[in-house]
Amino acid sequence: MLEGPKFTGIIGLNNNHDNYDFSQNFYRKLNEGSNMSIDSYGSLQMSNGGGSVAMSMDNSSVGSTDSHTHILGHQGLKHVNNYSVAASVNHGRVSQGLSDDALAQALMNPRYPTEGLGNYDEWTIDLRKLNMGPAFAQGAFGKLYKGTYNGEDVAIKLLERPENDVERAHLMEQQFQQEVMMLARLKHPNIVRFIGACRKPMVWCIVTEYAKGGSVRQFLTKRQNRSVPLKLAVKQALDVARGMEYVHGLNLIHRDLKSDNLLIAADKSIKIADFGVARIEVQTEGMTPETGTYRWMAPEMIQHRPYTQKVDVYSFGIVLWELITGMLPFQNMTAVQAAFAVVNKGVRPTIPNDCLPALSQIMTLCWDANPDVRPSFNEVVRMLEAAETEIMTTVRKARFRCCMSQPMTTE
Repeated sequence: MLEGPKFTGIIGLNNNHDNYDFSQNFYRKLNEGSNMSIDSYGSLQMSNGGGSVAMSMDNSSVGSTDSHTHILGHQGLKHVNNYSVAASVNHGRVSQGLSDDALAQALMNPRYPTEGLGNYDEWTIDLRKLNMGPAFAQGAFGKLYKGTYNGEDVAIKLLERPENDVERAHLMEQQFQQEVMMLARLKHPNIVRFIGACRKPMVWCIVTEYAKGGSVRQFLTKRQNRSVPLKLAVKQALDVARGMEYVHGLNLIHRDLKSDNLLIAADKSIKIADFGVARIEVQTEGMTPETGTYRWMAPEMIQHRPYTQKVDVYSFGIVLWELITGMLPFQNMTAVQAAFAVVNKGVRPTIPNDCLPALSQIMTLCWDANPDVRPSFNEVVRMLEAAETEIMTTVRKARFRCCMSQPMTTE
């Protein structure tokens, strides 16, 4: 993977192997350009207008990478180039449109054995129950698919095992094991539900529930600055805060909390997704500093300083601003410019004048430059519940239109 850009003076170079983070969301919609730049922006959407999955596309990722998978040229796949749909009838099914998809072939071909998941073997999926639907996004190391498992709509993440890079394959293996470990532990109404996983010699597979409503970022983008229902915004913010309260209660850090990784269920509740870059908190000393996305990233992460769970609280403050305004944070800046402004100038998104004071206070506290000032998610939940009560009892018109003019940040 190519390293993300560095800016002299605020980011220190780190040359150890922690700079590799293969579970970042370097994915693009199929049929788009092959490279994703630092400030590229787009939402993953199904070709039929469907929803998102537990792994969604960065709209301002910290690095760019070639988006073509390499498994088509994998030595171990050469003898299955003429693989047919019929070959997989009794071992999971691949739709006709995927008959030439090498990653799907590698997963479904019964001639390749399914490997165990170590301490999580009970989560191994039965490929006979998995139906592969269309791939709708791909990146340098894998693809995202919609499908069904045991009759349920699911999101399927396939990652390619590098053929000629032992070190990279080992690091990706660690990331895969970590994601399985995290998802297997997390059981909460506001966390995307883990269904199972499996490993094959050349591909890793992770299956989660499918969110029909897509991501929060997609939802907000579609609204295009129209009135945002404040009651719904606060309800969804509470969903996120409660989910993160649970995550932090397990001494975990998400590290990439943003609207792209918040999925909307059929009942409009929020499911937090993409724990591929999550870490146990005690491991912060040697963590990959460039994990996450600059627009949502806490200053201490941008600067490669030691950090705690409070980086998630900072990101939540940005997410709350998004829910309230419906806008992309630092919309008038590139991702790199936003990171520089956040660290060097103390810039934050502008809170509209007519924002409910209680919500304004929460945002301001959450994105404070000093992590010790930021509240815990337990406190955030209590503050949001109080704000929700205020809205229900005293705010007559629980709608809000953000019609600010440029600039959209404050120092």
